[in-house]
Amino acid sequence: MTDENKIVKNCVASVHYTGTLEDDEVFDSSEGRDPLTFLVGHRQMIPGFEEEMMGAAVGERRVFTLEPDRAYGQREEEGVVQIPKEQFEGMEIEVGMTLVAEMGGGPAPFNIVEMNDDTVTADFNHKLAGKTLTFSVEVVEVRMATDEEIAHGHVHGPGEHHH
Repeated sequence: MTDENKIVKNCVASVHYTGTLEDDEVFDSSEGRDPLTFLVGHRQMIPGFEEEMMGAAVGERRVFTLEPDRAYGQREEEGVVQIPKEQFEGMEIEVGMTLVAEMGGGPAPFNIVEMNDDTVTADFNHKLAGKTLTFSVEVVEVRMATDEEIAHGHVHGPGEHHH
């Protein structure tokens, strides 16, 4: 079998997957949807996911568990901040919502974890930070990326790409 049928750097991989937490709760799955397609080696996936899938062939299924350091990292308490409620004036907000703040380094998603009359507690940690994740992944398709996809750092769709 050649590398054309295996996941290697600078290939485009399409996979079906199910991700579960330690209590077997499914946190994400491609079931009932199109497969997840990504450019390998271009930081589109969490590090451990790509590492575990390297060399996998079309039709192969792999099951692996990632500790937080190979997934979304550890939770950082400094990622939880109090924001004056007046900054959300005119917005309908509630605990559990995910919003995006425009920061100096670009957009930063956060979750509203608590509110009172004066402040909103925002958690900038990824929802899966600090969690151990298990993935069941089946390789559906693999092809070498085009020079243009590699230069742009992402997969282009059928026909033409859209930016």
